[in-house]
Amino acid sequence: MSHAPRQPYEPAAPTLPPRPNETFLAWVDMEMSGLNPTVDRVLEIAIVITDGELRTLAQSEAIAIAQPDAVLDAMDQWNRSTHGRSGLIDRVRESRWTEATAEQAMLDFLAPWVPARASPMCGNSVCQDRRFMARYMPRLEAWFHYRNLDVSTLKELCRRWRPDLARGVTKRGAHTALADIVESIEELRYYRRHLLIESARGIEAQDGDAPGATSGSSAPGGGTPGGGPSGAGADGDAIADRRAADDSLPPPV
Repeated sequence: MSHAPRQPYEPAAPTLPPRPNETFLAWVDMEMSGLNPTVDRVLEIAIVITDGELRTLAQSEAIAIAQPDAVLDAMDQWNRSTHGRSGLIDRVRESRWTEATAEQAMLDFLAPWVPARASPMCGNSVCQDRRFMARYMPRLEAWFHYRNLDVSTLKELCRRWRPDLARGVTKRGAHTALADIVESIEELRYYRRHLLIESARGIEAQDGDAPGATSGSSAPGGGTPGGGPSGAGADGDAIADRRAADDSLPPPV
């Protein structure tokens, strides 16, 4: 039985906003044939939109991109095994999508949700995705803000500062575009609950941690910088106010 060629992807948005929202976040993941954008190619791409509170609003189709056999045959053992096990290699061989048509589909998906150059590129180790995107999908790369929201930054800090919390992050390791984005969003939610908000509580109680403070410094007369005894003066009042606000936060769940 013959199959008609696939038409360009038409996103079925759940509930489109009245206008693109610059506070929304665009999350991206790409699966590649290797790590070197000079010789390797993009195999799959997907994008997910969340609001600023990390609630998922919409997700694109996960598009497998056709590549010649020479690209697939040049993959190392890890990529052959991983993308073979996930079924991505078969999807790439059967795909009619090119990098150019996939790029346009992603731009069409993004247009009603987020204005151009408003959202950072969000994901895990997104500098690698950005390198490939700049080479093979330059219009899509230019759509993103030049900043990145890279969850791997928090991962590395958590491993060093709170290894007990780092052990709470588990990965299923599907290595497919949509599944990896979902894991990145879940991971950032975890860090927000257990690392960012929890660490903010009482952090200014540690001497020298407040912005502008100098370890061991004191104001004339034995007080703290700010012109009075510890906790007094404008700086002390501001810190006390921030502590009170932090203490009013609900405990992490």
